[in-house]
Amino acid sequence: MHKFANPARFMRLSNLLLPWTMGITLLLFAFGLYYSLYLAPADYQMGNTYRIMFIHVPAAYMAQFAYGVIAVSSAVGFVWKHPLANQAARATAPLGAAFTALALITGSLWGKPMWGTYWIWDARLTSMLILFFIYLGYIAVWQTIEDQTRAAKIAAIVAMVGIINVVIIKFSVDWWNTLHQPASLIRMNGPSIHGDMLAALLLMIAAFNMFFVTLLIWRIQSLIIRRRLRSLRLQLGGGPG
Repeated sequence: MHKFANPARFMRLSNLLLPWTMGITLLLFAFGLYYSLYLAPADYQMGNTYRIMFIHVPAAYMAQFAYGVIAVSSAVGFVWKHPLANQAARATAPLGAAFTALALITGSLWGKPMWGTYWIWDARLTSMLILFFIYLGYIAVWQTIEDQTRAAKIAAIVAMVGIINVVIIKFSVDWWNTLHQPASLIRMNGPSIHGDMLAALLLMIAAFNMFFVTLLIWRIQSLIIRRRLRSLRLQLGGGPG
């Protein structure tokens, strides 16, 4: 995989992949939204209010998945000094923060009719809020430390320590008494939700994944171009910019 860490090779490969990832993303969202809004039946208890689940659950999943990408990329960059690993982690952070914010907002909107309140300090909600602040802290490290090599090392440490919170999010419903229901997708005896609901949810999760991949490629390309411009300015005797 080291050969794909070469920025020039990544740019060539990503330019070929982008049209495909964009097209697949649009198709998955089209089918996912159609299933979510029209084919999935109303819930016998929550009626149509539950349909916010098709945004909330994928967003919450992507918030954790994106942080996993940051932690792994940071570890690779910290240990093996791969040229693109730290840039991939840096590019992922704003996307993960956005997914986390979306999960918190949609969760609050769903919580009001279900629980009677927009917010309660249960274990999963609190740990998701902490994840959002970890994302902001990680982004701040890159923005406030001018020496990019030093910023990468500190950001990597923050990312690797912060993965503990993702584990807490995952198992919070098992470790503590929370308002959130236990896992309904990944279970030893199979998913516990209706087949049409499950199909819609899986399509939306796939759509969010491909959307993430598309945006991540764009952001890595942008960071590579910015780094090249920065190096060029330094070579020409200008400031780092």
